[in-house]
Amino acid sequence: MKARPYLVALVLVVLVAGLLVVFRTPGGDPAQQQQRQDTSPQAAVEAGAGAGDPYYPADGNSGYDVRLYNLAITYDPGSQRLDGVATITATATDDLARFNLDLEGLDVSGVEVGGRPAKFAREGDHELVITPSAPVAKGGQFVTAVTYGGKPTTINDASLGRSGWQVSSTGGAFAAGQPHSATTWFPANDTPRDKAALKVAARVPDGWSVVSNGLEGEVTKDGGWSTFRWQEDTPLATYLVTVAIDRWEIVRSQLPGGTPVVDAYAPGTSAQKKPVQARLPEVLALLESKFGPYPQRAAGSIWVADQIGFSLETQTRPIYAAWADLETVVHENAHQWFGDSVTLRSWADICLNECLASYSQWLWAEHEGEDLDDRYRRELEQKRGSTRFWSPKLYDMGQGNEFRGVYDKGIFALHALRRQVGDDVFFPALRSWTAQHRDGNASWPQFEDHVAKASGQQLDGFFQAWFHDSGIPGDQYLLPGVLRR
Repeated sequence: MKARPYLVALVLVVLVAGLLVVFRTPGGDPAQQQQRQDTSPQAAVEAGAGAGDPYYPADGNSGYDVRLYNLAITYDPGSQRLDGVATITATATDDLARFNLDLEGLDVSGVEVGGRPAKFAREGDHELVITPSAPVAKGGQFVTAVTYGGKPTTINDASLGRSGWQVSSTGGAFAAGQPHSATTWFPANDTPRDKAALKVAARVPDGWSVVSNGLEGEVTKDGGWSTFRWQEDTPLATYLVTVAIDRWEIVRSQLPGGTPVVDAYAPGTSAQKKPVQARLPEVLALLESKFGPYPQRAAGSIWVADQIGFSLETQTRPIYAAWADLETVVHENAHQWFGDSVTLRSWADICLNECLASYSQWLWAEHEGEDLDDRYRRELEQKRGSTRFWSPKLYDMGQGNEFRGVYDKGIFALHALRRQVGDDVFFPALRSWTAQHRDGNASWPQFEDHVAKASGQQLDGFFQAWFHDSGIPGDQYLLPGVLRR
């Protein structure tokens, strides 16, 4: 994700004012909250307590592993109503007497597990607790079908504005945001730890069209309605799932290696944004030279006409705000490696996504001729006395602080790391990292161990100063290698 610059400043204003970032909290009485915040695997299975992320303890469920979300939705832009059936194929990782899915606001009219009706109840802010007619045994595959509908909600976040399901200024709608967005339009195991394949069949009135993740499928028409189909077989985290409905102008092409590209432009955006998006093959070629082969089966873009507070790396096809530029395209496509293919394990690991994607913006500037060492030294002199710049931690920064520092201090930290270990270590380490963890999850401490092993250096002090501590690092870490003149 790349935040609009003025909203990065807004985060600081919000924090200084002592406001809390909006996040999910368990509902119910104190005893119930205490029970639900127990993040042990057994508690997650029995009480829907979550998947184990300490920042969002009520998110997800550790009792099963989703393999496929098969979503059939109907959306009417006129009434802004969405109706859907989510068919979810999963494998039980424990014996399940009951389990939960996350769903924001929408009404559920029926649930089946294994083709048989199941009991269900809503708990807290976002949990759909399901009790199948018979327990599911550990290791067993089971299929859950949830029928639901209503007017989707939007999540209002104090740091990045509106996310989740959003009605667009052009009359359509789109879903985007992190750490939460998917559950505003379908029930999900809403944790990055549970990545799954995706199928979407989205039915809209004729004249509207739908774009989602992955490969484009057949479009069918019936009775004044059109159904658009998309499929992403590469596992993806729920916050990287999107659906976007508008009167799109669609441009189809291919990358030099044959990877299909689908670009979607909302009304009024194509004249300005097509020249930017046309540089995607050049952008991906540079990123491949640094990070390894492009890890996705498709590529492209979704350009909305709205001044939302961020652009987002929705897998294979990023969503771009109206303000997005070429630097944003570089950032969101770097996420196809860092965040989408290799997904963080916990939100404390967000630097794995944002620091690396933000540094790709500097790599693009270097590609276009800029001397990054000169830039680093010049900007360092400007920022030496800035408490605001140096105070955020880049790892385990605390819930609500995930997006402080990673877009600016994170760039400096990675350039310093590059100079500490040298290019002959830094870039091969990035390529081996993306290869080893492709389509999986990883943590920031694992990344530190990976780079240290690749370099043969003792880097504990460096990582502590730059990523674990608050404040400006000492000069030995601030100006390593050729940065010290």
